[in-house]
Amino acid sequence: MRRCPALGGTPVTRPRRLLMAGVGAWGALGAWLRGSRLGLIVMALLVGLAAGLGAVGFRWLIFAFTWLATGHEQFGQQGRVGSAHLPWLGTGAFVVIPVLGGLLYGPLIQRFAREARGHGVPEVMLAVAENGGRIRPPVTVVKAFASALCIGTGGSVGREGPIVQVGSAMASTLGQAVRMSETRLRILVACGAAGGISATFNAPITGLFFGFEIILREFSLDALVGTGLAAVSADLVSRAFFGSAPFFGSIPHDLSVSHDYTYLLIALLGICSGLVGFCFKTAVYKLEDTVDRLWRGRPEWARPAVGGVALGGLLLALPQMYGVGYPVMDKAIDGDYVLWFLALLMVGKVAATSLTLSIGGSGGVFAPSLFTGAMAGMAFGSVAHHLFGSVVSSPAVFAVVAMGAVFGAAAQAPLTAMASVAEMTGNFTLILPVMLATSIAAGVAKQLSYGSIYTTKLLRRGIDIERPKPESVLHLLRVADVMRPLRGLDGQALELASPAKGADEATGAAGANDKAPAKAGQTPPTSLLPEITAGNVTDVRRPQELFGDEVLAQALRQIALFGRDGLPVVADDARHLIGWVTRRDVLSVLAERVSDSHREAMLGEDATEQVAADGAPGTAPATSPLGSYNLVEVTFGPGCPGLGSRLGDLAWPAGSIVVGVTEGRDLVAPREELQVQAGQRVVLLVPSTVA
Repeated sequence: MRRCPALGGTPVTRPRRLLMAGVGAWGALGAWLRGSRLGLIVMALLVGLAAGLGAVGFRWLIFAFTWLATGHEQFGQQGRVGSAHLPWLGTGAFVVIPVLGGLLYGPLIQRFAREARGHGVPEVMLAVAENGGRIRPPVTVVKAFASALCIGTGGSVGREGPIVQVGSAMASTLGQAVRMSETRLRILVACGAAGGISATFNAPITGLFFGFEIILREFSLDALVGTGLAAVSADLVSRAFFGSAPFFGSIPHDLSVSHDYTYLLIALLGICSGLVGFCFKTAVYKLEDTVDRLWRGRPEWARPAVGGVALGGLLLALPQMYGVGYPVMDKAIDGDYVLWFLALLMVGKVAATSLTLSIGGSGGVFAPSLFTGAMAGMAFGSVAHHLFGSVVSSPAVFAVVAMGAVFGAAAQAPLTAMASVAEMTGNFTLILPVMLATSIAAGVAKQLSYGSIYTTKLLRRGIDIERPKPESVLHLLRVADVMRPLRGLDGQALELASPAKGADEATGAAGANDKAPAKAGQTPPTSLLPEITAGNVTDVRRPQELFGDEVLAQALRQIALFGRDGLPVVADDARHLIGWVTRRDVLSVLAERVSDSHREAMLGEDATEQVAADGAPGTAPATSPLGSYNLVEVTFGPGCPGLGSRLGDLAWPAGSIVVGVTEGRDLVAPREELQVQAGQRVVLLVPSTVA
């Protein structure tokens, strides 16, 4: 036994030494995982394996609850067949089972994880966009059981939303245990989502695009490597349990577009799919609003059970809406249903999914959108085949194309939609028509409304994760977008005087006397101060010039460093003064592009000060002073000769340009008729040759 000085002489036993060594090793491992690129790769692989196992376990949970409730692995596609475990109920089981399911998962969600209600993906998107990738660990278990119960007892929703939330929650929990940075934690959450989608549909490319396009919503090499590895590892786990066949293995793999004229119909199908996707999204939230009004003031835990009566009535009328509905999709694409029944199934799925979610059910919208698209496309193809005969392709081609197009329209995720159709059907020859229809459908839906079926849920809470980010806005805006146009007091365009030789010589001479010529933002030599009698000259400095087509991100540093009262904006020919830009101008324009919280965080009153702090004047980029002008500030105090005069009547040095007058803390545009008041400041550009 030894004594450890660090512990004040406390005896250190062998078990304690081993414990301390283990803690030290874990700390070193955590530091390596947090800080190295290889550590991120290892974490992504672990997340992928966990998501794959989670997807496998979730599918088994759904099978288990479906069998416990009905005695069948798949239920509903057989028509009005009663539960094998509750034969005495007959077809009444379609009503009783959803009520019993609601009595179980309603209290579970309300008590342990309310964010598990609904389709799950918006909560993951919010965690990545606003919460640094942090998701509460209980969500993993609660979401899995609640969604499996909901689907197994008749909820007409998909399993991809729950497994995305489950995989992302597992990834977040693992990342928080290692104390990952927020940047890496967000990547891990996207890895969990990618792995969940990949394992659920045997579609790693779809998982990769889903993680990028829907969850992470930004591109980086680390994120690409991480989500790609997570999707592959999760898919390998799923293949070990369910095989490597395409998810929709019963759909013929030899489908193709038989004639180029068919692409005109594909384009028309894209427009129709955009409308269907828009209607799907609208129906989900309209019905949710209706149920919210009807249920207001009542206990939320009971909502799924009471609403289960309505859902059960719909299932009794259309039993094919029970659960996810993949067998029904296979039968429809095989041509087993007539036209009117395809249309009924399409409308019925929209209604059943909307009702399931609005009563507090838990499940995804990916599968329902694929189902709706398949029915719409099959109906469209049947009509086209009837009108044009063998000239057009098989109706199944239109069904497959519309699967991706409707999801692409509803989710505003065309890349994910394109990849999903190709991978899930195993038919990559249809990628061209799928791209055409999906692009058109997404464009139509985007034109009709703002927000996808995922982001609309957040928009209704007042959260817009699609808003432009401050850093991206700064790279999109030009100085001309934020400046205030500037003209002379007489309303004429302002022409700048060309730098005179005498001015250069004067500057040089003065520089010899005063050590150095003035640079932008610095006080010029005293010999170049203008003679102004109207008021007190309180500040003189060389102004930094900006050009109208400069990116705001580049110009903002100069505004912060040298633009207390603003900076001049010159035309491309450098001969005309076209505007003036201040910090307030920047803020007011960004207010239209960025949410208040983000604007204040980045460009509040202290924001430009922070920009300046990032690079002091001595380390700022090279500046370009405006010709041979000085920026002069004239303050009108008591006793000044010009006090009370009209701005247009005051005598300024020859060639001077009045660029602004202060009102309170703001610099406003000069007006000829403005009467100068005590305490006001007038800002001028004065040729530096004026002595």
